[in-house]
Amino acid sequence: MLKVELAIIIVNWNGGELLRRTVESVIVSPPSIEYEVVVVDNASTDDSVARLRTSKLARELTDRGRLRIIENGENRGFGPANNQAFTLTDAPLLLLLNPDTEVTAGSIDRLLATVRSNSRIAAVGPRLLNVDGSLQISVWRNPPAAWEILLSQLKLYRLLPRRLRGELLLGGHWDHNRERRVPMLSGAAILVRRTVIEDVGGFDERFHVYGEDNEWCLRILRAGWDMVFQPEAVILHHGAQSSLQRWTNLEKLRVQMEASFFFQQHSLPRRRLITNQLASYVTASGQHLWRRLRGVQAPEVKLAREIHWEHLQRSLRNKNST
Repeated sequence: MLKVELAIIIVNWNGGELLRRTVESVIVSPPSIEYEVVVVDNASTDDSVARLRTSKLARELTDRGRLRIIENGENRGFGPANNQAFTLTDAPLLLLLNPDTEVTAGSIDRLLATVRSNSRIAAVGPRLLNVDGSLQISVWRNPPAAWEILLSQLKLYRLLPRRLRGELLLGGHWDHNRERRVPMLSGAAILVRRTVIEDVGGFDERFHVYGEDNEWCLRILRAGWDMVFQPEAVILHHGAQSSLQRWTNLEKLRVQMEASFFFQQHSLPRRRLITNQLASYVTASGQHLWRRLRGVQAPEVKLAREIHWEHLQRSLRNKNST
């Protein structure tokens, strides 16, 4: 049996038909090296795994010993399930894919070529597209800074030339149109070297959902590795399919904001944590006041203001931050 050079890891929770489509897209547009697919299912309650097992293409991959499906008895979360998969394969390269992505022809090989172009490149991320072909933002600044919060939330970025704005703030201000080193990559699709995991470890399992990719990317960079965005590798991402089944929009906002605070609390010096929370609270308060004066109902802005106030108080009380 040929040695597997790449393990494609897919953590699933109620992915429905999209899980099958993700795996089939890999089979239809495979890498040019020996690979395997490892699906870790986090106690799904739908028929996503059953649908995958009935796929003719998936069965053929299973028959070749190149598809493994692990079914957990509980939802372990994104990070722990990926860590679980890391231990199940000895492939030197690992491609993490969400179960609502679709690989396009040549995209995996382009990621492979990029990570192999320099031994200091730890991970490479593709250009993500929404199903309508529009760009999906996948590169952000990491970790956040107070000046960035103020520029973004108060829309002061409008005072900057567009090109400078993109280079400074990334996110939706940047066109995602060139290969470059970046401070963070989306966990929806990321190719990483195993030696990086051996060096810095896998995902921090204190994170159940959201924030774990921020923390992992920051830890990788602090260890002296580089991360690269590769726009010539294109992957479609349906996006947020699992979260839409679990929470309302307001519930999801709270979960995301709690994860962001947890990440900052464990990754930033206390003074910077407080500064970030103060900037977030001030800008959210301004947005809330502006909408009230205009008679606009914006429950998400009101909730954000309340949560930022909670986080500011917690950061002021906690003297044990790094």
